[in-house]
Amino acid sequence: MFSSDVIVIGGGLVGTAVAYGLGQLGKKVMVLDEGDDAFRASRGNFGLIWVHGKGRGVPHYARWTRESARQWPALAARLQDETDIDVQARQNGAFNLCFSEAELEARSERLATVRDEVGGDYPYEILDRAALLQRLPHVGPKVVGASYSPMDGHVNPLKLLRALHSACNQRGVMLKTGHGVERITHADGVFTAHVRDQQFRAPKLVLAAGLGNARLAGQVGLHAPVRPNRGQLIVTERCEKLFDYPTGHIRQTDEGGIQIGESMEDAGFDDSTTTSTLAELARRAVASFPMLGRLNVVRVWGALRVMTPDGYPIYQESTSCPGAYVVTCHSGVTLAAAHAFRIAPWINGAAAPEELDAFRGDRFPAAEHPAQALDHHHAY
Repeated sequence: MFSSDVIVIGGGLVGTAVAYGLGQLGKKVMVLDEGDDAFRASRGNFGLIWVHGKGRGVPHYARWTRESARQWPALAARLQDETDIDVQARQNGAFNLCFSEAELEARSERLATVRDEVGGDYPYEILDRAALLQRLPHVGPKVVGASYSPMDGHVNPLKLLRALHSACNQRGVMLKTGHGVERITHADGVFTAHVRDQQFRAPKLVLAAGLGNARLAGQVGLHAPVRPNRGQLIVTERCEKLFDYPTGHIRQTDEGGIQIGESMEDAGFDDSTTTSTLAELARRAVASFPMLGRLNVVRVWGALRVMTPDGYPIYQESTSCPGAYVVTCHSGVTLAAAHAFRIAPWINGAAAPEELDAFRGDRFPAAEHPAQALDHHHAY
């Protein structure tokens, strides 16, 4: 029998960000992680810190995302100070490229709507082709313009995951890999997570198990109807510095390769790649920046996003089993700072951030299954 103050189920970006935040608050935390044989979005995502364009019609999500991006420099600085790992967070802005005047106009209308819904604190620019060439001189002739926002950036997600694991370790967080939780029981205010012949007990429990939350949530009176959504990505050989800014689908990694993504596919739990999708990603990348056509591809992969029916997060404490929480989203990179600095204090007993009430899992009917997110589909 193992005891702690909080059990966190899931050792990906979401679970370790929450565990790190709880560790900072002095809690004794146990993270139970299924291991690398799990469908781990944290090792397959695009690595963007992305704000602009998200949350049209859902201003609480736009504000939640914006605030997390604001707190990202503090998270990156703390992780580097505590672990000496530079997660390569760069927040000097990002572009969303448009290939027609109609697309550019729709982008402008979308951003204006979000800006108005959040009360105006939402900086961005709409650039025609001439203005865009001043910022991105390699852009292709098919690109007619772009939106730009200084709120956005990107990060090395693998270094981020490593830094969170290292920082958790330094905070005394216990991480058990290869410990997929089979079931959860609750009695006398104590949760027990059952892992084969082992039992882990704590008065609080956080479900951050990604796609596994769908199975576990009902065991503690919560509802998390998450389903997989596949994205495929490409990385090229390393090359000279080409981009100072990421776009929504192309970025240059800190190691020099060009990362290209990403698709939206309802493929169940199949995380393999397909030639047709990869060819379309490559075609769009070369249309965006023709010089990319000269580079060799060194790796391709598919990964499964954790998607709710409306694409927005679920944050909720159980009413029937108080002390049990679900924390799930598809933007584990962008929202890492919010999870460490705002969700963790809430789980520790602080007042809930005002945005959270809109993210309850019971907003979905019990029989509802997720469709593809319609308005903010990047897996950041």
